[in-house]
Amino acid sequence: MDQFTGKVALITGAARGQGRNHAVRLAREGADVILVDICAQIESVPYPLASRADLDETVRLVEKEGRRAYAEVLDVRDLPALEAAVAAGVAELGPVGIVVANAGIAPLDSTEPDPVQRWHDVISVNLTGVWNTCRAALPSMVAAGEGGAIVLVSSTAGLRGNLGGSAAGDAYVASKHALVGLARNLANHHAPDSIRVNTVHPTGVATPMVENESLARKHAAQTEASAASSNLLPVAILQSDDISDAVLWLCSPSARYLTGVSLPVDAGYSVRA
Repeated sequence: MDQFTGKVALITGAARGQGRNHAVRLAREGADVILVDICAQIESVPYPLASRADLDETVRLVEKEGRRAYAEVLDVRDLPALEAAVAAGVAELGPVGIVVANAGIAPLDSTEPDPVQRWHDVISVNLTGVWNTCRAALPSMVAAGEGGAIVLVSSTAGLRGNLGGSAAGDAYVASKHALVGLARNLANHHAPDSIRVNTVHPTGVATPMVENESLARKHAAQTEASAASSNLLPVAILQSDDISDAVLWLCSPSARYLTGVSLPVDAGYSVRA
């Protein structure tokens, strides 16, 4: 249970949900972690986002595993803030060897008072925020000369396009598809540095981004959307551990020759007829 001993992992959207689970699981396998989260509400997002108390709980859970944590509240849309946080985390914990770019929003409710703002918010968090994360982390990884692994958390919406015609749906599908291209380009560019870059594509996961009143109202109002969100295997929703299993594998020596790969963890959703 120590395959990441001596490694430092940067995880965004780490205050709760998948991000927290990835942090705890990496810590359990020996990694120290740099944790960032916005811990504030984005106006166009109809469900509650994480709080500082949530981020503090992630820190507590990491430390309970016997590992060190460096945490900062910041918006992944703010590249200078990310760069400063990574620099501070590296100074305290050591060079980054693993990146899990997990932060994202899915404001997919049944109303859209400002579609233009919603488009910009989703694209800026889900795509620009991921690029910022890689941009902030890669200098430390390259300078260390020890290779590394980057996992961009996409979605089944990064493989299929069936979220309806809303601005949020368009932006979510576009941003998650774009992560595949970003990962492939980074994989090509950083292969000489032995830095691997892959995407993981979850179906619905039991986190606050999926299990909230606004998304429930949307599915209740749109029978077609509800039907389109069903998995091929007989499981309604996955758990964060199911995604962490894939993330940790992609970051591990067992996947040392995998780069530029798009890995669905979706109970067959992406191949459902």
